[in-house]
Amino acid sequence: MIQQEMKTWKHVFKVDPARSFTEEWLADICESGTDAIIVGGSDGITIDNVTECLAAIRRYSVPCVLEVTELEALTPGFDAYFIPVVLNSHNPAFISGLHQQALKAHGQLLDMADVIGEYCILNRDSSAAVRTNSDTALDIDDVEAYARFSDQVLRMPVFYLEYSGKYGDPKVVKKVSETLENAQLFYGGGIKTADDAKEMAKYADTVVVGNAIYEDKKTALATVQAVKEVKV
Repeated sequence: MIQQEMKTWKHVFKVDPARSFTEEWLADICESGTDAIIVGGSDGITIDNVTECLAAIRRYSVPCVLEVTELEALTPGFDAYFIPVVLNSHNPAFISGLHQQALKAHGQLLDMADVIGEYCILNRDSSAAVRTNSDTALDIDDVEAYARFSDQVLRMPVFYLEYSGKYGDPKVVKKVSETLENAQLFYGGGIKTADDAKEMAKYADTVVVGNAIYEDKKTALATVQAVKEVKV
């Protein structure tokens, strides 16, 4: 079961299938020592570019997860599926609707033990927040309450703090880390340097690095070792 393996993940790269890449670039990402690759993005996601991205990543041994933001792009072959339950969304489609539609259309393809994804999106200017109509005007107590609800009421295995392109508040990440009793804390957003990654790795179980791999690959690759050097 992927959930057991996932508990060992400290570092993950996020690859946007809508963005072009070279074989050399992808090899560097997949062979970097990262624990997994998440395939996902907010815009321009299609079945064609998701399938192409999956086929390219499958040349390597790294686990591969699909973040499902477009049902039409859901395809078999991934190790797990993050179908976002965005707890702070005002749009029911992103709380339960996406899951319901995914199961209706693709239930026979999905092992429910490998369908994961409780999100709290906190960057109001991000495409993800706009698309999901997320309430990002939250204080630290609001975020803590969402984390507690996810962990202790819904009993979801993952709680994903998504700052989506913006570096988050370490105090919020620390508070959520202290609140969660069972769920694995994923953090994503604005990590550009090894120092950024180290800081968030003090509190998050898993650090996700996305945009940096397109902006400065060499620096992004350095985040792998930086995260794994952090002792918690």
